[in-house]
Amino acid sequence: MSAFVSAEPVITHPDSDDLFAEARRIRARRTGSVVTYSRKVFIPLTNLCRDRCAYCTFARQPGDGKAHTMSPEEVLAVAEAGKRAGCKEALFSLGDKPEARYPQHREWLERQGFASTIEYLAAMCQLVFEQTGLLPHSNPGAMTGAEIELLRPVNVSLGMMLESKSARLLERGQAHYACPDKAPAVRLATVRAAGEARVAFTSGILIGIGETFEERVDALVALRDLHRQYGHLQEVIIQNFRAKPDIPFAHHAEPDSLDLARTVAMARSIFGGEVSVQAPPNLNPAALRLLLDAGINDWGGISPVTLDHINPEHEWPHLPELKRVTESAGLELRERLPLYPNYLTDTWIPEAFRDRVDTLASDDGLVKREWERW
Repeated sequence: MSAFVSAEPVITHPDSDDLFAEARRIRARRTGSVVTYSRKVFIPLTNLCRDRCAYCTFARQPGDGKAHTMSPEEVLAVAEAGKRAGCKEALFSLGDKPEARYPQHREWLERQGFASTIEYLAAMCQLVFEQTGLLPHSNPGAMTGAEIELLRPVNVSLGMMLESKSARLLERGQAHYACPDKAPAVRLATVRAAGEARVAFTSGILIGIGETFEERVDALVALRDLHRQYGHLQEVIIQNFRAKPDIPFAHHAEPDSLDLARTVAMARSIFGGEVSVQAPPNLNPAALRLLLDAGINDWGGISPVTLDHINPEHEWPHLPELKRVTESAGLELRERLPLYPNYLTDTWIPEAFRDRVDTLASDDGLVKREWERW
């Protein structure tokens, strides 16, 4: 029997308790009692972005006092702090193609010897790994096949949220208006290109930005279909919109915890046991047990050093507390690498990282217990 199940029962019965129970059964078959997380340092390489999403507080424009592109020295300082704190992952986040909109940024890149932000990102990933041993994972937004090929040798994995498959959200007044990089066809082309390049990839959806329940299903099924073709989706993130005072969606209603949990369980049903399902614990501190009950098997990246620069007002949970909540549900919290255990093969690990991964990973593919730090 296929590990994937039809999404039709989810659409027909979104309130059914059976959905949660089935999600937990699928998780148990996939990873037993283990729930994972990655100990990371967050490196916001640049918060310049050519898109203007209605829910985003990260993106800035030149001239804004909070706009910043990190220098190599700043990047390395953050990475070294992460290394001292026992991190294994360097998570690079940045805006989409700011040089396409801002001549100032393009000129800055040229002075540094780079033709694009992606080229600069690749150089910083290599610098961090060579100097600290941290394993880079980059989320640079929409990418072409050529850009993915440039980043692949210097990243153990890559990611980009699909967010939504609804072109309706590109209309005036909607979440993705005037955001060329958020067009569903562009995002799906990136996910496909990553599969063609044999890159272990992370994607997911953002709920509560104006989409319908059926549109959530459409997005997840589109990701599932690409994974069926290429086998490259390590994990799918179900992230919930959180309102902030300095965004156009400041008064937009947030999805509640039960809505999030149902969507998590729906994702687990759609993907079966093939893909890890994650939800951000810092955005949902009061719903951690509910998310476990809905079938997640991963908490994502947790940083003991840096803020979540995408949602800076929401602190990361303390690992001992996350461990306590996980164990109270009869589960075990374990640290993983940016590559999940079933991707620790030569097919997926770029050659430069193989020795480092061998040093850090145990026989079960998770971080060796002697490298864990609570």
